[in-house]
Amino acid sequence: MMENNQVGIKPETRNHKGFFVQNASYKLMGVDQSGWALICVDDTTCHYVDPDNLRRARMDGELSKSST
Repeated sequence: MMENNQVGIKPETRNHKGFFVQNASYKLMGVDQSGWALICVDDTTCHYVDPDNLRRARMDGELSKSST
């Protein structure tokens, strides 16, 4: 079974510099030692965000809704 690393973000998510991150589908690259999740749209557009602001993508490609 292939691992699905596609994630979305919660509304008003900010990156490690405090700037808002565009709502889109991202590939989760990993979480660094300082606790920031690295997410990328493509090979050149990536952001460090709080992992608590991520949403898992479902198999049909639609983002799951968070209850919080």
